[in-house]
Amino acid sequence: MNLPNTLTILRIFFVPLLVAALVQENVSFEISGYHITREFLALAIFLMAAATDLLDGYLARRWRQVTTIGTLLDPIADKLLVSAALISLVQVRVLPGWMAILIVGREFAISGLRSIAAAEGYTIKASDLGKTKMLSQVGAISCMLLSIGYPWLHLPGMILMWTVVFFALASAGSYFRKFWHKVDESIKKRRRRELLHLERKRQREQLRRQRGPGDSVGGSGLGASGGRIWKPPEVN
Repeated sequence: MNLPNTLTILRIFFVPLLVAALVQENVSFEISGYHITREFLALAIFLMAAATDLLDGYLARRWRQVTTIGTLLDPIADKLLVSAALISLVQVRVLPGWMAILIVGREFAISGLRSIAAAEGYTIKASDLGKTKMLSQVGAISCMLLSIGYPWLHLPGMILMWTVVFFALASAGSYFRKFWHKVDESIKKRRRRELLHLERKRQREQLRRQRGPGDSVGGSGLGASGGRIWKPPEVN
């Protein structure tokens, strides 16, 4: 456990706070004379969680603390955060349900590919398109959160959400290509080796049956000294 992994786990704990702030309509309080409503509270939680995403990756690379668990846990934390935000926006009737389903479904598909790749000994890292998609998601979701209290931001937020959909589908294609070239070919080669091994074993068994028990090494009358036949010494 290091600081980058701790930040990743902290991002997961932000998820229930974000959902609670969004779905509760009567959330409001005063801080230093400023009236904080639920959309600003949800936006603050979401941006803090998104900041941990940038910070943990930067620290992991700078301090050379990139670990396997961090590489696998980081995208899971991102998907939980984004999925919770999108589903909550659907709950408050700001975002169309089909758009949230498309983006969340893409996240589940990529998570499945990563799991299969990890089982085969490969780690599929985030592509540049995936990082661009994450940045566009932060901007789009932030705009949609503010549109709860400021309806004039709904149209810009929807334009940004369409951008998110485009990058989500494009990055999904990139992940599928990586999976196809690395994992799928590896699985095919391994299965070909297994089939070749089984075929050789079957041929050896068939050859042993054709020879019969008398043709085996133990029943051929060979001596114990490497298969040489013993002969009596010649008498001069």
